[in-house]
Amino acid sequence: MGDFWVFGYGSLIWRPGFTHVATRRAHLYGFRRSLCVYSWVHRGTEAHPGLVLGLDRGGSCVGLAFRVPGDLREEVVAYLRERELVTNVYSERWLKVLFEDSTVEEALCYVVDRHHRQYAGRLAAEQAAAVVRGAVGQSGPNEEYVFNTIRHLAALGIRDHWLEDVSARLSIAED
Repeated sequence: MGDFWVFGYGSLIWRPGFTHVATRRAHLYGFRRSLCVYSWVHRGTEAHPGLVLGLDRGGSCVGLAFRVPGDLREEVVAYLRERELVTNVYSERWLKVLFEDSTVEEALCYVVDRHHRQYAGRLAAEQAAAVVRGAVGQSGPNEEYVFNTIRHLAALGIRDHWLEDVSARLSIAED
């Protein structure tokens, strides 16, 4: 099998965790980046859930696509399934992404399951900040996850106004 692409829109941008041979900025249409998943493992617990990003339907999302050598397909997909499908709140989908040079490729994406009990839906920035604030999971504090994502998106010149609003509300609370 040939090389394949993996689309990152959140923590995969700043911590992919798998071998790849190229990274390209990519645009995914029909889905948006959203803090719409209650985290019971990585950034919270069932008793005090945090929020993590999911690809939710509607809008579009700019992120990074990582090209993975075909001979690493099984290894990388197994890693991503262990990381992303811990509670099966995401479904694995092959979706078309558009690169800056107008080429289109299919990429492996993890899309939120709106029927899963961890789906938080579309929250106001103040509601999202309230959930994120103080939540901690196996991968660390939820605030750190939001701040890392914002910092890396900014470094790539990617704006996410709603997520920036959540981050600002968290920063104000820290002061």
